[in-house]
Amino acid sequence: MALRIATWNINSITARLPKLLGWLEASRPDVLCLQELKCAEDAFPYEPLRELGYEAAVHGTGRWNGVAVLSKVGLAEVAHGLPGEPEYEGVLEPRAVAATCGPVRVWSVYVPNGREVEHAHYAYKLRWLGALKAAVTEDAAGERPFAVLGDYNIVPTDDDVWDPALFVGQTHVTPAERAALEALREEGLSDVMPRPLKYDRPYTYWDYRQLAFPKNNGLRIDLVYGNEPFTKAVGDSYVDREARKGKGASDHAPVVVDLTL
Repeated sequence: MALRIATWNINSITARLPKLLGWLEASRPDVLCLQELKCAEDAFPYEPLRELGYEAAVHGTGRWNGVAVLSKVGLAEVAHGLPGEPEYEGVLEPRAVAATCGPVRVWSVYVPNGREVEHAHYAYKLRWLGALKAAVTEDAAGERPFAVLGDYNIVPTDDDVWDPALFVGQTHVTPAERAALEALREEGLSDVMPRPLKYDRPYTYWDYRQLAFPKNNGLRIDLVYGNEPFTKAVGDSYVDREARKGKGASDHAPVVVDLTL
């Protein structure tokens, strides 16, 4: 069975809906994990996605967060939020949603940004990542293909940032954040490295400012972490850089993974 799974920080599904629909028609993923919806569940564009054959599991409040799983191959065992996830300033932010889609189980996650190392949001980010580790333990060790896809807001290595020297002392590259990725690997998840469609590094995010995209001043922060049954089934993975082009694009590009199960 061939299965195409993708993840994309859409940076407002309302603003990017035409681009999303066009990309879905062209790329035809069976499952798509979305982040940064900026859309409440009752305002989500279910109908145009249904017309393309997608069911949707959505977790969003209409503020700056929000996640979803779109599926053409079934949608079951939906879970909203992480068990035991921390609050930020008294609010449980909608940053994770899980679903079983045909033969695979996926989490769509939007890890907190962290803002600055001394900021309370950074401590919240580390607590949230601890809750994510606890949430994936059982599925990671299971025989069913399983993956955690999304915007991790962590650069795994210095090779995944266009100029590491510019990020010293900032979030996304700190030892504590990278240790959280190592903790996921200790649970049995591996980083599925995509290939770039252009240049030599598979960056997934480029700032809107300072011509970052045409200069390829990017970061790889949109990640796919899969268990052994998932990673063994990977035939190809790539960053669809073309989706980052043009007026009104998200500042992230989709990561696409092709499986043979």
